[in-house]
Amino acid sequence: MICLFLSACATNAEETASETKEEAKEEANQEEHQKEEEQQEQEKESEQEQKEKQTDENDKQSSEDEKQEAEELYEVNANDSSLQALKDGVDEQKVLITIDDAPDTYSVEMAEYLAEADVPAIFFVNGHFLKDDEGKENLKKIHDMGFEIGNHTMTHSDVTELSKEELENEILGLNELVKDIIGEEPTFFRAPFGMNSEESKALLEEQDMVWMNWTYGYDWESEYQNAEALADIMVQTELLRSGANLLMHDREWTNQALPDIIEGFREKEYGFINPDNIKQ
Repeated sequence: MICLFLSACATNAEETASETKEEAKEEANQEEHQKEEEQQEQEKESEQEQKEKQTDENDKQSSEDEKQEAEELYEVNANDSSLQALKDGVDEQKVLITIDDAPDTYSVEMAEYLAEADVPAIFFVNGHFLKDDEGKENLKKIHDMGFEIGNHTMTHSDVTELSKEELENEILGLNELVKDIIGEEPTFFRAPFGMNSEESKALLEEQDMVWMNWTYGYDWESEYQNAEALADIMVQTELLRSGANLLMHDREWTNQALPDIIEGFREKEYGFINPDNIKQ
């Protein structure tokens, strides 16, 4: 009896050990299968990221190629920053829209309206609005909508008061920051307060950049810091003419006035200059 009992115990032990081995093997197989699935998923994600990266690079390259192929129809008049036609037959009944101090608060909303209205523009940016993720994302949104990004210095400093090193930090430093975000450096430069210096102009020439001030703008004057008054003066001013370089800012009242300004120009049969057609 004792032998039979011991034999049965041994058999049960063997069966238990066998079952334990099978369970361990099954768990190992499951773990291996799970690892394979995770690896495949990682490979898929990596492939997708690579495709998206390649698509972004292709889009940027396509954008740069289109700019290179764009016909030069206008040049900036160094005396008054208006846009002059380079050829006979060019539709001169156009103005250039520019927005300074981007991307502060309203720039994305302004860009969305302009994109919907099919109006090209230059958004001149300051580096202090690009220090956090929100600012960088806003700049990318504006650029992705097809708008030209211009340089308005890193900290909105008066460039006439800067040393050579400070000037390079303000202009070249911002160029590098913008390139890190959207993949290309600004071509156009606007000095804060419209105050340029011989040193800043020389630096811009070295960098193959185009500087411009403006023909007129009103939204920083207290009497025009409401949408109705601003829209009226922008369209009805005696300074409006073909090739006018129009200055506006990232401001609440300017954002509110923008649709009436654009429609006012269209009622006067003015079109809008594409920055891609400005000689660089």
